[in-house]
Amino acid sequence: MTHWLQYLFDALSLGSLYALGALGIALIFGVMRLVNFAHGDMMTFATFVLVAPTTEAVTSLWVGGWPTPLLVLTVLATGALLSVASELLVFRHLRRASPSTTMIASFAMGFVIQNALLVLHSSRPKAVNLWPELNTPLELFGARLPALQLLTIAVAAALLAGLAWMLKHSRAGLEMRAAAEDFNMARGLGVKANRVILLAFALSGVLAALIGLLMLSQTGLVDIRMGAPMMLVAFVSTVIGGLGSLQGAVLGGLLIGVVSTLLQALLPLEARSFRDAFVYLSVIALLLWRPNGLFVTSAARQRV
Repeated sequence: MTHWLQYLFDALSLGSLYALGALGIALIFGVMRLVNFAHGDMMTFATFVLVAPTTEAVTSLWVGGWPTPLLVLTVLATGALLSVASELLVFRHLRRASPSTTMIASFAMGFVIQNALLVLHSSRPKAVNLWPELNTPLELFGARLPALQLLTIAVAAALLAGLAWMLKHSRAGLEMRAAAEDFNMARGLGVKANRVILLAFALSGVLAALIGLLMLSQTGLVDIRMGAPMMLVAFVSTVIGGLGSLQGAVLGGLLIGVVSTLLQALLPLEARSFRDAFVYLSVIALLLWRPNGLFVTSAARQRV
């Protein structure tokens, strides 16, 4: 029983990160029909704000030495500002371009961000000892769980609940939902396109920065390539859930987290190194059954 409880919290912790990443992608896709492949690099950039530019493998903290509330706000604001800047400087000028053009632009944006980090910090991972007390194990129902794992689940749950409330009850949230269903109709009813799109980019940037903080707390390393694996899984999660569906993106992320954890626990020892192959075989099987994802939306049409 204790082992299954540990697996449950492992799955929820991993799935929460994937769900937050998928939601960040789905927010932008819902209103712009843009899969922002620079999302992972924005996460990385926001995390690198913590360390001073240097070529040393172990670097001194910069923003990372600030009080925790100010540190968190700075990282989240960096993610939001970078994401909003990408919309103002790049994607706003490509509103009427083809989806392939905007996709290439997002790839290019990611390479620009990654190479800027390469110039400032080199390619070597940097060790950052951030909040070591979160690695302290806590006793819960007979299982010993790291405090960071519980914090990840709690933060993700609170954030997802807050976003759900905003989307259902606030004017900005209702406008975003209307835009995700039919952007042209929403704009005809008075929804301000630029305001909705900027809000989507800002929220996406905040989610990316938050994931970076949580990942850094787990690994103790910042790396200019750390965002790519998360971007891949987040994108797959949005496809599973149904492109353009916010609730589908969250469910897709949680499903991948659960499947990954179960396979890691149940596969024979010699097969565990092939866990990701089994995960993506499961994804293929799901998409053969539901080619449009778990939640079918009208996101297949051009938005703007």
